[in-house]
Parts: sequence; C-alpha cells; structure tokens
Amino acid sequence: MNPSYTGKGDEGKTGIIGREGLTKADVRIEAIGAVDEASAALGFARALTNQSHLEMILIQLQKDLYLLMAQLAAIDKKPDHAQSIRQMQIDWLEGKIASFEEELLLPDGFVLSGDTPAGGAFALARTIIRRAERRVVVLAEQGDQLNPSILKYLNRLSSLCFLLELAETQSSNKGKIALANEQS
Repeated sequence: MNPSYTGKGDEGKTGIIGREGLTKADVRIEAIGAVDEASAALGFARALTNQSHLEMILIQLQKDLYLLMAQLAAIDKKPDHAQSIRQMQIDWLEGKIASFEEELLLPDGFVLSGDTPAGGAFALARTIIRRAERRVVVLAEQGDQLNPSILKYLNRLSSLCFLLELAETQSSNKGKIALANEQS
C-alpha cells in the first residue's frame, strides 16, 4: 500500500490546478481550505441529524462545495461550465431557504447555537462558510477574475445553514431555541 502522504508540503508549499509552489498561507489556499472545512462541518451535521430530508440536502451541498473548491483551485484555467457553480445552484438554495422560512418559527433575537448536536454543527458550518466568503472577497479584491456566482452561493448557503439549525432544533425533543437576549 502506498503511504497516505507525499511529503511535498513539508516546506509549507502546496500545488493547485495550474500552479505549483504556492505558500499554504496564500489567500486562495485559505479560501479553498475554508470551503473544505465547511463541507466537513456539513458532513458532521449530516452524521448527527435524524432527518432524512436534511441528509439529502446536505449531500447536494457537499457536492456543490467540491465544485466550488475546484473553481477556486483553477487559477489560470476557466472551468468547464458544467463543472461550475451557476445561477441554477443559487436558485436551488433560494428555493430551500423560502421553503424553510415558510415552515419554521423564526426567532425574534440572536440564536445561541448548541441546542442540539446537529444544530451546533450547522451553526459551525455557517460560521466557516462566512470565513470562506471573506477569503473569496479578498481574492476578488486582489483582482482575481472569479465566477460571481461563488460569492452569491456562499452568501445564500450561510443563510440556509441558519435555517437548517432552526429546523434541527425545532424538530428535536427540546424544541426550545436559546436566544442571546433572553434572561436565564
């Protein structure tokens, strides 16, 4: 069996599509890493939820995030349109958001995460997605010609994660959502 490491990153450098020798502190690597972390957090939420309809949503989100990472990694190449985040994925997210907004009780204050294990995982994913979004903004500000759908997708995805947290909490036996402005 081959080892699960190459040793190529031992000097703090890594490679991506079209370029070798990037520092691991490069903002592009930071953005890709944050998206990868978000996918892992969504996978963690998927492992914790007991709601099969949420599992299917999460699998699609993780697949979309792999496409998004590939786009971020393609520095000098235009990705195949079929292999990129497009308005179709944003429309799908907006449809899910609208659906959850109709069926959930939306809180009147800031939500404290952690009412359920899966809800906490959704909150963690949301914050990681926000970090990824900030890193992508830096790439855009540095002059990278990014697919504008990437930022829209991340922005909508963080909103959906908030609603997934609410859905998980409201469907649990606890059902009560802790708010930051409530007295203990």
